Amino acid sequence: MDTELILHRAPWIAPIVRPVHADGGVVVGGGRIVAAGLFRDLRRRFDGCRIVDHPESVLLPGLVNAHIHLELSHLGHLARSGPPACFTAWIESLLEARTMDLRSDEELLAIAGATLDRLYRDGVIVLADIGNTVIGRSLQAGFPGLLLHFTEYLGHGRAGLPGHLDRLSREAEEHLCTAHAPYSVHAVLFRALKERARRLGHPFAVHVAETGAEIEMIRRGRGELVDFLRRRGFWDNSFQATGIDNTGSVQYLHQLGVLDEQTLCVHMVHVGEAEMDLLAASRAGICLCPGSNRFLGVGRPPLADYLRHGLLPALGTDSLASNPELSLWREMRLLAEEHPGVRPEDILAMATLGGARGLLVDGEFGSLEPGRRADILAVPVPAGLADGREVAEFLVTAGQSVDPCWIRERE
Repeated sequence: MDTELILHRAPWIAPIVRPVHADGGVVVGGGRIVAAGLFRDLRRRFDGCRIVDHPESVLLPGLVNAHIHLELSHLGHLARSGPPACFTAWIESLLEARTMDLRSDEELLAIAGATLDRLYRDGVIVLADIGNTVIGRSLQAGFPGLLLHFTEYLGHGRAGLPGHLDRLSREAEEHLCTAHAPYSVHAVLFRALKERARRLGHPFAVHVAETGAEIEMIRRGRGELVDFLRRRGFWDNSFQATGIDNTGSVQYLHQLGVLDEQTLCVHMVHVGEAEMDLLAASRAGICLCPGSNRFLGVGRPPLADYLRHGLLPALGTDSLASNPELSLWREMRLLAEEHPGVRPEDILAMATLGGARGLLVDGEFGSLEPGRRADILAVPVPAGLADGREVAEFLVTAGQSVDPCWIRERE
């Protein structure tokens, strides 16, 4: 039986790979996008197919949340209690809260599942979940979109290396595994994790250059994070600082040989010009988390400089433990506030195509192009918008007032 084609029409369409334009349409069939463009052209090309109108709306692809920790969804009180005194103070409060929480695994799974449901209703179709438990993996099968769960490895000292490497050797090949951060994973383990991801063609999402304390440790082998590791009993002097001429964590990863198009560097607040050249040359991905960065007080990323280097970042929310609200619409609004010189079209692309590219799934998600999955949002927009730029500006600045609706293929 032939697949029924449906032409979805709206006053505006945001294909992402092309500018937002008026009187748009998307033809879908068999769960895939068949064509997208001007409604009048599509109606002639697909004469006789059923037309579904979405008045006063813009059509756009589902959003991509490229960094979240679903397993921390029960710790939202941390982000509601006020900003921490410093980065390591927040880490210590997080570790204590996880230890003291006596809820069952079933309760924690239910809380994480509720967070995931809210994100889907908010228009998110792809998520990259980082965790130390099986919660994220347990939620994968029931999610309507794509939930990529990364098992996160931590192991700074030399003594734990054999155990970590043995565990890694026994991971199922379909499991995504990654390193936590340059300051928390031994160089040998870091390379082993990246080599495995490279061999299996997996994305490799890692926290990088989130705080100035990380850069001080990478450059000098001292500072707040070193003191924290000493207090926890993990500092064994096996870490080799890269020297005063090093610009920071990105160059450190370059020296480890882990920067390539499969690596997604998350946070990326403290990055220098020379490191941006390394990122561009290696085609590594970037993911920004403005809401978490604002709460933790770690600074603002050099977004305009990234774009100038041809780097389109992804967007992530991080977790409820460091972000009071998990909404990509809010993340876009925060970026627009903090970087008023950046075009709204670029910020919208970050929340869609940038995340899909960073997670290596842009052949399926992130844009309204033929062959992509037909996971399409219809977002109501105010009347009287003059052009595509105003539509993009509304989507980027409206924040949580955006009310997206998923288009069902047979509606």
